[in-house]
Amino acid sequence: MARFLFILPLLLGASVVSAQQQPGHDACARDVTRFCRAVMNNGDGAVLACLKQHRTKLSKGCDKVLTEHGQ
Repeated sequence: MARFLFILPLLLGASVVSAQQQPGHDACARDVTRFCRAVMNNGDGAVLACLKQHRTKLSKGCDKVLTEHGQ
């Protein structure tokens, strides 16, 4: 889980983690733990693919963050 704290901003194309990006991370942290725990150590691309695979089950906040970042 700790590794994921830095993954989401990278997945969303961020080059610098800022306070504005924290809500996006928070929105998906639970979804990653819930649906993508098995692939968390397989890299950022695997986590993003997993989130997309479970798109219909994601929280509204996480779905919104992904949509806002073109995912």
